[in-house]
Amino acid sequence: MQILAITIDLDDTLWPVMPALEKADRDLNDYLRQHYPQVAKTWPIPALRELRAQVAAERIDLAHDFTAQRYITMQRAFDACGISDAPLDALWEVFATARNSVELYSDALPALERLRATWPVASLTNGNADLERIGLHLHFAHHISARDVGVAKPDARIFLAAAEKLGMAPENILHVGDDPELDVVGARDAGMRTAWINRAGHPWPGALGAAPDLDLRDLAALVEWLEKSP
Repeated sequence: MQILAITIDLDDTLWPVMPALEKADRDLNDYLRQHYPQVAKTWPIPALRELRAQVAAERIDLAHDFTAQRYITMQRAFDACGISDAPLDALWEVFATARNSVELYSDALPALERLRATWPVASLTNGNADLERIGLHLHFAHHISARDVGVAKPDARIFLAAAEKLGMAPENILHVGDDPELDVVGARDAGMRTAWINRAGHPWPGALGAAPDLDLRDLAALVEWLEKSP
């Protein structure tokens, strides 16, 4: 397995995403309580989350675009309160600021620094993390997102789009991610090599077919394996 480039997932691979998403919900709720108390009262956090899930279920054409789903969710919430001029961009800014205030796993930054010293590295994500806001963009040669490509993992096309960006054959790219189906199965079906970052040490779900090429507890183990490989 000759690895010439790396693609790597972001949420729950480089940082735990739920703390940031929960803070984003709280900050958005605080903003609404201050500026639009009627909306905050009508749509407390659990109700807004339910509305968000409803939008996602209805708009499967936007399954690749979490940002658009959130804009629609907020517009519907304001419409339900009889407010037509929802400040969607301001609401998004509140959400995005908190959503990108992530705390990296302790192994993530040292691993990125060592990876980019040897291989071209591309981020590959279904989410809407902003690497510039987070301060990690200089560690990546390319950023591939479902929103830009138009399809989401595990669709092989997003992985092939990454391979095209990198100028590499899929079999010479190692995709690294935490999700067995989205990351491992998706990359495997696109012809890439696969590394499962399995922090909790779960057994591989056999129903998903062949196990990943690498089953590792963290990114430090990934770098160690890569640096020892010929």
